[in-house]
Amino acid sequence: MGKMRACLCWCSHLLAIFAAVSVAAGRNSQTSVQTSQPSPAAPQRVRGQGEPTKAEILRGAYGPYRANNDLLFYHLDIRIDPAKKLVSGKNTIRFKMLQDDTRIQLDLADALNVDKILFDSTLLHYERDSGAVFVDFPYTLRGGSVYSIDFYYSGTPVQTGRFGGFTFGTDPSGHPWIYTACEGIGASIWWPNKDQWRDEVESMQISVAIPNDLVDVSNGRFQGKTDLGDGYTRWDWLVHYPINNYDVSVNIGNYQHFSDKMGDLDMDFYALPEDLEKARKQFSQAKGMIEAYEHYFGEYPFKKDGYKLVEVPYSGMEHQSAVTYGNHFANGYLERDWTGVGISSRFDFIIIHESGHEWFGNSVSAADPSDMWIHEGWTTYLESLYVEYMYGKDDAIKYLNGYKPKVKNDRPILTLRGVNGEPPADQYFKGVLFINTLRSIVDDDARWWKLLHDFYQHFKYQNIMTDDVVQFFNQQTGMNLTPIFDQYLRHMAIPTLELKFDTAKGTVSYRWQADEPMFQMPVRVGKKDNWQVLRATSDWQTTRTSVNKDDFEVATDLYYVNVSKP
Repeated sequence: MGKMRACLCWCSHLLAIFAAVSVAAGRNSQTSVQTSQPSPAAPQRVRGQGEPTKAEILRGAYGPYRANNDLLFYHLDIRIDPAKKLVSGKNTIRFKMLQDDTRIQLDLADALNVDKILFDSTLLHYERDSGAVFVDFPYTLRGGSVYSIDFYYSGTPVQTGRFGGFTFGTDPSGHPWIYTACEGIGASIWWPNKDQWRDEVESMQISVAIPNDLVDVSNGRFQGKTDLGDGYTRWDWLVHYPINNYDVSVNIGNYQHFSDKMGDLDMDFYALPEDLEKARKQFSQAKGMIEAYEHYFGEYPFKKDGYKLVEVPYSGMEHQSAVTYGNHFANGYLERDWTGVGISSRFDFIIIHESGHEWFGNSVSAADPSDMWIHEGWTTYLESLYVEYMYGKDDAIKYLNGYKPKVKNDRPILTLRGVNGEPPADQYFKGVLFINTLRSIVDDDARWWKLLHDFYQHFKYQNIMTDDVVQFFNQQTGMNLTPIFDQYLRHMAIPTLELKFDTAKGTVSYRWQADEPMFQMPVRVGKKDNWQVLRATSDWQTTRTSVNKDDFEVATDLYYVNVSKP
């Protein structure tokens, strides 16, 4: 059943909003096949501010016409005309009904035309509403049965988002350079699909027809190309694994290709001709990256599809099995020391981070954008694992602590579920510091490495929520870590260790100040070469110490906490 999870708990006020939206998008007995032109896109609010828009709810909520079916397969078969800046074609969508119904919800940006939707040879009725497309069938589809439709569309995608979404550009030599990067803004800005995170197809075929002198690089295993005889060539790719809709990509340009192997893993690289030699040198880091991550988590997750690294003009994205790269063929992040401690300049940040998403984000995936820290916090932690594998633990701890100045602690990492919104950047920086704190709580590296390996292996090729992560760590450690997860993920503030010294008695009193009333967490204190572990709770406790107040330290490089020592 793909990677779908069956239910989602919404906040009560979100349910009320969604009910209103459902009425607005409800069935209309007068509806016929829609032929009107799409309406202009409404202005968008700033993400994370104010009430969610209707479009954000329709895309973000796992409503009844999404929950009634399970995706099985897409075949995206399109033609891209660089001169006219036009995308046209169809997506064949195969799905299994989970209950009897006559309607499903798909998504396509208002800027694109729905040309027709066919069910076998039957022309289907549909309604468009704020990016959603509600498709109606002439009879009841039966739960447990498999069906397929062909969704034909055309138009010019609106260039939007941080990396352009879908961009008709040109390379420095004047050749067309067309690329996609649509995480957050959604895959439906350029192709029709069930544009949410919960349900993924089990496999996918991608067919892209482009002018003969260009190359398309998409996800999956290259199946071959076919000269269509009209100046266009169709490039065919087959994805053998479940895939996030925002990972689906086209990268079209004057690419040169070279390849390598790592054991039985095929590695393919694509760069512009003028950058080919720089790419050969810089992309060699991919082997060390894969070696490091396989050491901790196990085999590269998409072996049947291979690993690809593709040059693009933006910094990069984690497109599954076709990671895109635009980091200037230089170490660091856009030629900066990303964590500011002199370590990130030793490696190419984009190769290490974006490829890390093959394990967390692409293989282990969040079921809702609210839980996106499962992608970004864990992949940022993978950066530190790469550093530890290559340079040792001390450098890894130094590297990830370099993220502290980037943390804002102005919003919780976990955001409202069922709304198409993006969590704060703290999901990266606070996320990695929290995971490092978990390692210190476990306080046994051999056990920690097994936990990481088993965590990944248990959830690979699945869509999960934070509750699944918490349950796994609770079960495997035998600890109640729930208040700790909740404090770091559901609240803005980090815990503060309050200390009071009685010099005459040679004692220190301590407690945690935290939002979670049941918060308790061990912490190392005293002197670095002779740490003492305090089993601190929210209640005051007292212990003896031979270390005076001024010399008394807390291992804040191992635990992301504040310290109050008045």
